[in-house]
Amino acid sequence: MNRVLPLLAVAGLLAGCATTPTLTLLPTEEGKQGAVAVLEENGKPMETVVSELNSSTNLSGTPRTRSIDPAKMSARQRELLQALPPAPVRLTLYFLEGTTELTPESQPGLAFLIKEVSERPGAEVQVTGYTDTLGEADANDRLSQQRAEEVLGVLAKQGIDPTLMSAVGRGERNLRVATPDGVSEPANRRVVVTIR
Repeated sequence: MNRVLPLLAVAGLLAGCATTPTLTLLPTEEGKQGAVAVLEENGKPMETVVSELNSSTNLSGTPRTRSIDPAKMSARQRELLQALPPAPVRLTLYFLEGTTELTPESQPGLAFLIKEVSERPGAEVQVTGYTDTLGEADANDRLSQQRAEEVLGVLAKQGIDPTLMSAVGRGERNLRVATPDGVSEPANRRVVVTIR
């Protein structure tokens, strides 16, 4: 769904500026191709599916898809694309077993996070903590929350607005590497920071 949001944003912006609303299919954040089906107001599918990169269709009357050469986009189209917010950034930081202490390899990630958040005024920061399956589930829930709050605290000390940040612990849920209970797995001892 969030791959379609930039497309819908462009469609909405173009709709407000043109006499005929237009939808343009752009690459996803990863540079991949998606597709959009244009539906009638009653929810029935129309014949139009926009599935080629850099193609567009009118959203009223009888939609017809046409290709757009990015080099030939109008100044207004380029302006609208440049006005889109930057793509979200996700970074994973890893922790030493049973602690809220980052691994030495993850320490440089903090400087990267601080720089990214500082360059995005008003950015929302979501910090989600996880653990491996070593230990009791309740203790891992607490530890994952503490890990998330530790990273949030570091960002707050650097002047990042705490009201724009949230921390949540997921414990043993959503393991990066599936393991049975009671297994120490470094890849699962992590926080994932999303900046958007």
